[in-house]
Amino acid sequence: MTQAPAAPQPARKPRDPRLDFFRGIAMLIIFIAHVPGNAWVGYIPARFGWSDATEMFVFCSGFAAAIAFGGTFLKAGFGYGSVRILFRTWQVYAAHIGMVFYIAAIVAAGTFWLETRDYIAQLNLTFLFEEAPTAILGVFTLTYVPNYFDILPMYIGALVMIPAAMALSRVHVLGPFAASVALYWLNFTLGWGLPAELWKEGYSREWFFNPLAWQLLFFTGFSFAMGWLPAPPRSRALTWACALFVLVSIPSAHWPIAQHFETLRWVREAIWELQGKTDFGILRYLHFLALAYLALRIVEGREAHLLSRWAMPVVTVGRNSLAVFLLSMGLARIGGMILDLIGRHAATYALINLGGMAVLIGFAYWCTMLKRQPWREKTKSAGAGQTVNGETAAEATAARAERAARAE
Repeated sequence: MTQAPAAPQPARKPRDPRLDFFRGIAMLIIFIAHVPGNAWVGYIPARFGWSDATEMFVFCSGFAAAIAFGGTFLKAGFGYGSVRILFRTWQVYAAHIGMVFYIAAIVAAGTFWLETRDYIAQLNLTFLFEEAPTAILGVFTLTYVPNYFDILPMYIGALVMIPAAMALSRVHVLGPFAASVALYWLNFTLGWGLPAELWKEGYSREWFFNPLAWQLLFFTGFSFAMGWLPAPPRSRALTWACALFVLVSIPSAHWPIAQHFETLRWVREAIWELQGKTDFGILRYLHFLALAYLALRIVEGREAHLLSRWAMPVVTVGRNSLAVFLLSMGLARIGGMILDLIGRHAATYALINLGGMAVLIGFAYWCTMLKRQPWREKTKSAGAGQTVNGETAAEATAARAERAARAE
């Protein structure tokens, strides 16, 4: 009897390179922005508008979370979806804890060995070293969050809201976004916040990135990816409106320009609360949406170019964003230490920035290789009797056993 042919599997939808490309751009900008005393910081997008790479990171994270976990909620059920969110939250939490201590080790080594400056105090980690038992408890409970380590706790805060958003979507598809807007408004009007130095007497600092506010951008990306919010229409009028908003914001957002004009300084003071970073001022939201729409229009029809040879390094960084982010934050501190040793001028800035980005790109390709697990193919080939270095798998195993026996 002949076996019936298997039913053809539907073709898998190709991965959209736009998400990974812009997420990769955000990771490289974040590295540049965190190198202490880096002159290149004056030329990153944040200096020419209200939003910056943080908005790119949060929006793309929300979009990617919908792709990664939304299907589980819809196909496998609310319980399995929530379990996956819980596991991802644990991964990000563990990454945050690890990042705090490995960067603490870097600044401690720089302070004690280089003797160029107190890098512990520069990063405001003196409390961690002087009051270690209390500070460590604060680190693990997210009640001690130094400013340099604040973005992953905010991401955790947004992640844990996903099950509630998925539950609201069963009532109405606009329910999650409406709830997100309501929470944002309540936080802005009531002044909610999470303590960043709960264990330090006389301090009232809050998380620099308030998740109760930044969740609006996260769930904007999430809602677009889930199809709860319709994609913005292709409109010449909307394109010109976004471009005009971005251009008009430059003079008041760019301090080297604004400092020379009293009117622009007055505008900055008048709208300062509306562009605040901690509670995600509404100007930051509108500025990012305008930039995102313009980027969408520019890339439209040219998506294949994002998979070309010149763009693939950036895309690869975006596909490994969490791992690259963790490395970049420590690498940025090391870059600042090197600049302290060799001096700050055009050549050394280029060396640190270009060299650092090259390291991050190489690390991203290494992560991609590990994800593909190429050793599995080698194992399968060896198991099938193919030779490895002139030996079959069985012969190689026997030889290793014999060498081990002799060694014992």
